[in-house]
Amino acid sequence: MQALEGSSNEELLASLAGRPAAAQLMGKFGGLSSLAQASFADLQRVPGVGPSKAAAIRSAFLLAQRLVRETYPDAPVVDSPERVAGLLREEYRPMNVENFHVLCLNTRRRLISADLVAQGTLDSVLVHPREVFALAMTRRASAVILVHNHPSGDPSPSEADIRLTRELIQVGRLIKIEVLDHVIVGRATTDRPRDYSSLRELGYF
Repeated sequence: MQALEGSSNEELLASLAGRPAAAQLMGKFGGLSSLAQASFADLQRVPGVGPSKAAAIRSAFLLAQRLVRETYPDAPVVDSPERVAGLLREEYRPMNVENFHVLCLNTRRRLISADLVAQGTLDSVLVHPREVFALAMTRRASAVILVHNHPSGDPSPSEADIRLTRELIQVGRLIKIEVLDHVIVGRATTDRPRDYSSLRELGYF
């Protein structure tokens, strides 16, 4: 039997749905990111995919998301944009609207919590400083990192992203809670192998 590690996406999917259905699914959705965004009803519209196979496929993606969020023996140190993106990459993958998280950190930059504070539309999300810093104070955080996704796949910050970041930095200075970074997670491409951007690295801090 072929090692699972060497299997193609379609071959792995065939173990859940059977070869004919796997071929239909990959043909319809094109790749795993689009497939992860498919609803239970969307999956069942594909020939050969009934409720049990749709449930197995959705379960596989949910398990991948939960693996990323699984509790560590010690709270992880969050000290780079790559680590930030790694915490939420799988959770964001199936999302087709913007989701805004706040990572609360202690004085040693260890993660206290990663909380969803707002959901928006395909290309915008409304966040108020009150929501961000009320949460940070409740968690007794010394610093926060802002994170949100771009469903379009392009992690480049918009003008609205830049304005919000600068506003939150100013508010954080007033109440002595440092905003360490704002990381935007998108999707990697051949021309853009990194699937995230850091506003700190881009010089907006």
